[in-house]
Amino acid sequence: MKQSRNAGSNGRCRSAGLVRIAVASCLLLSAPNVFAQAVSATLRGQVTADSAPASGASITATNTLTGLSRTVQSGANGNYSLGGLPPGPYKVDVTAGGKTSSQVVALQVGQTATLDLGVGGAEAPTVESVTVSATRLFETKTSEVANYVSLQQIEMLPQSSRNFLQFADTIPGVQFVTNNTGATELRSGAQSANGVNVFIDGVGQKNYALKGGVSGQEGSRGNPFPQLAIGEYKVITSNYKAEYDQLSSAAIVAATKSGTNEFKVDGFWDKTSEAWRAADPFEARDGRKAASKQEQYGAAVGGPIIQDRMHFFVTYERKNFETPRRVTPDQGITVVPAQFQSLLGNPSAPFKEDLFFGKIDWSPGDAHLVELSTKIRDETELTSIGGASAASYATAKDNKDARYDLRYQYTGGFFLNDAHITYEDAQYNPRPAHNGYAQQLTNGPDQNRVVLSFGAGIDFQDKGQKGYGFQDDITFNALDWFGSHVIKTGVKYKKIEITNFESTPYNPKFSYDIFGDLTTPFYVEFGAPLPGLPDRNVKSDNSQYGIYVQDDWDVTNKLQLNLGLRYDYEKTPSFLNYVTPTDILAAFNTQDTNPGDATLGHPPAPPGQTYAQTLALGGVDLSGYISNGHNRKAFKDGIQPRFGFSYDLFEDQRHVVYGGFGRAYDRNVFDYIARETSRGTYPTYRRFINSPTRACTPGVGDCLAFSPALYQQATLESLVAANPALGREFFMIKNDLKTPYSDQVGLGIRNRVSIGEQDWVTSAGVSYIESHDGIVFLLGNRWPDGTFRTPGTTWGGQPFSSGIPGYGSFFLGKNGLETRLKSVLLSAEKPYTPESGWSATFAYTFSDAKENRSNSGSMDETFLFDYAEVSGYGWHPSTSVAKHRFVMTGIYDAPWGFNLSAKWTLASPEYTQRYNCVNVTDLQHCFPDPAKPDTTFGFRQFDLAASKDFELSDFTVRVRADVLNVFNNANVDEYNVPDGTPQTPDPAFLTPRTYLQPTRTFKLSVSAGWK
Repeated sequence: MKQSRNAGSNGRCRSAGLVRIAVASCLLLSAPNVFAQAVSATLRGQVTADSAPASGASITATNTLTGLSRTVQSGANGNYSLGGLPPGPYKVDVTAGGKTSSQVVALQVGQTATLDLGVGGAEAPTVESVTVSATRLFETKTSEVANYVSLQQIEMLPQSSRNFLQFADTIPGVQFVTNNTGATELRSGAQSANGVNVFIDGVGQKNYALKGGVSGQEGSRGNPFPQLAIGEYKVITSNYKAEYDQLSSAAIVAATKSGTNEFKVDGFWDKTSEAWRAADPFEARDGRKAASKQEQYGAAVGGPIIQDRMHFFVTYERKNFETPRRVTPDQGITVVPAQFQSLLGNPSAPFKEDLFFGKIDWSPGDAHLVELSTKIRDETELTSIGGASAASYATAKDNKDARYDLRYQYTGGFFLNDAHITYEDAQYNPRPAHNGYAQQLTNGPDQNRVVLSFGAGIDFQDKGQKGYGFQDDITFNALDWFGSHVIKTGVKYKKIEITNFESTPYNPKFSYDIFGDLTTPFYVEFGAPLPGLPDRNVKSDNSQYGIYVQDDWDVTNKLQLNLGLRYDYEKTPSFLNYVTPTDILAAFNTQDTNPGDATLGHPPAPPGQTYAQTLALGGVDLSGYISNGHNRKAFKDGIQPRFGFSYDLFEDQRHVVYGGFGRAYDRNVFDYIARETSRGTYPTYRRFINSPTRACTPGVGDCLAFSPALYQQATLESLVAANPALGREFFMIKNDLKTPYSDQVGLGIRNRVSIGEQDWVTSAGVSYIESHDGIVFLLGNRWPDGTFRTPGTTWGGQPFSSGIPGYGSFFLGKNGLETRLKSVLLSAEKPYTPESGWSATFAYTFSDAKENRSNSGSMDETFLFDYAEVSGYGWHPSTSVAKHRFVMTGIYDAPWGFNLSAKWTLASPEYTQRYNCVNVTDLQHCFPDPAKPDTTFGFRQFDLAASKDFELSDFTVRVRADVLNVFNNANVDEYNVPDGTPQTPDPAFLTPRTYLQPTRTFKLSVSAGWK
């Protein structure tokens, strides 16, 4: 890889490397400190004096809560732009030609609002007091497919876990998914949660080490941020501008609260338990409920340090959960032997989380703003309980995430500079709750058909990310050149150390045939570290670079063009510098000694044929996967054009046509690409054991004689110490690995309509999104004749036993996962105002989604061992997106001081992944055929909340009751998917296996606020 040099002292930008470094260096030298202003609002428009454009007018916006003030002057055409405004209410004063006027408006997070100002004549009132209600400005002139979640919605709508992201599904195209374990994730469109990024105060919260999109959210019941600290947020599902990076689906742009000129204290406590909820269908059948509870409490304190100049805000939230689980046999088995009956039932899994956020803001002068903030997240929980996993099989998981952010903003006469220096440290550490050995019952002598797992757990990981970042932007305001331009440009650099340590399976796992000998296992799977390795912890000091330019160009008063170009680049040294082990290379070039499988028609290799030649017969070109430490280059094609437009049909911001197209690159999850190294240092070994279930000859091949000593990890490790390569699995990743991305196209119309005295905002749009280059791991093995399975068959017969001579199976990582989504997005919102006392939102999404590999949250879609190539799987309906989804919310100020709110979610059933083994002549012709339950609704939930405030001297007490899932709809999370055997359907196919919480649940909350 070429190395870049910094610019010399003469100030000229020089580089011997890539152009991106040169441009970034020039910007850093020529621009003051700056940062991506995704969270700040921008106010722009035209100033007129006596109906004529007023050049040189002074426009000042003052935050009525904090005293923050910003001033600009209008250009030659009267155009102005005020950027970098934290969301909130502002008094806007304009002076032109000796005349003044003012008004109070409310700006939202990440909003670009148009406000035309006039002085002179009847249109120029002056606001003498800022106690008047702020007028909410609507963002209609934008090409983004986006909408807002307000503080009113966050505080008033019914909810279960105080995860602020829970309200994102009120926006068309977004799902907030909670599975039967209580773990949550945010998804958009047909893509997995990996494609999402959340920006808190302009800083991305991306998970680099693990999947899940957001740092800390992989399989967690916790919240990424304390809800008390979130003011409001914006959800952009596509057509986002060039400032947004490291994502391929939705962007969540959230602003945190700040202290104001008033000292204020808020606190809350809420609780529910099994006594306050209905039984799920299985609990009702069994006549008892699992112990469960949710207790949450916290407080926030904020106020002035120096009036109008310095403020503080601190908040803390605590969660104590006991989440019900259901342990039940799998693989169509309904009854297990008596000695295992006690493992079944309804245990519960504990979860605890502590969340802290603090911020100090300081305005030393009208042109300056300094902010220092920190977030600390600490949680512990038990996972891997439920389904076919008994409580003893649990994993104890620690999850920590700390982030620090120092910001400095400077406002000049015609530009805005903003800088962030950040530091992050996230750790993910699951480990077995009990040690010893694991056991699993199987349906027949196939170790992969697990009926029930119990004993010690097997998951041990220590993974994380830590490092610093610097973001730098400059915004040029209202440049008059063939119209009016607001131009943003920025750079980003992060240095992140990503670690990946894995010892899975940590405890050995033994398999028993539920219909055979239950005292002698027939199979064991165990892991053992390779000898002679100084450090098995995979570390990579990743460097991330980003640069963009964005021009929001008002060509005319009707037409705005959003022209953006972004470039991102990342170096992952652990991947780039990796060297394929020489012993593996030698093994590829040895004689293929695999015996084949005569029963499947695969003869042994002819004498002298190497395993590499066998692979070549099977279409595997090893040269593209062998790395010498110098032949891999970082992906450098991350150019992302983003184009959008909006056209105001009648020049009144009431009917605006919008559209756009663009490309957005995400990033490769480190946990995926680290498999090449981590799995090679801690191989998984698999051995059959001579038993009545599966007889074999001890000492021949991979067969062991049974002995109770096998239950000891040391005994198993001694079996492979002499030849650790035998049975060792190996991962190889293609040298030219690309970064996943999506291409997006959208078109729609946004309207402001008046119904009676109320303004509604509606939107109707269509979009098409394709995602490409997701990573997939395929089985590399081939039979000695080069085939992957028996010719003429479509299922089974994979060459798992025909691996690298002297070793085991190997797997090839490459790009290949894709999705396609056609959607119709409809929304309507009547915003809340104190005068009307009510609000309502309606969001409908129609999705026609396809994928070439199951993308559901319950499966790791990166593995595909059923076919030699991804193309064998074919295109099928998505298993993670409902065709129809409707979400409605409402808030109402009822008589006698009560506040009522409701949320109603309806969705059609989603497809579930299955292989069709019924509509075939034999088991060699099963085929992927996702199935959909024959129901009208796949999800239904209606929630209600009622609250009342009591004014007591200097503080207010709010008592609130939430009733979740009022109609007690039984929402299925997992279905039984084995569909049977040829011409013999399984009667349990697509019957419910697990249900989602909550059932009908009552939750009591008490909160108090002091001023």
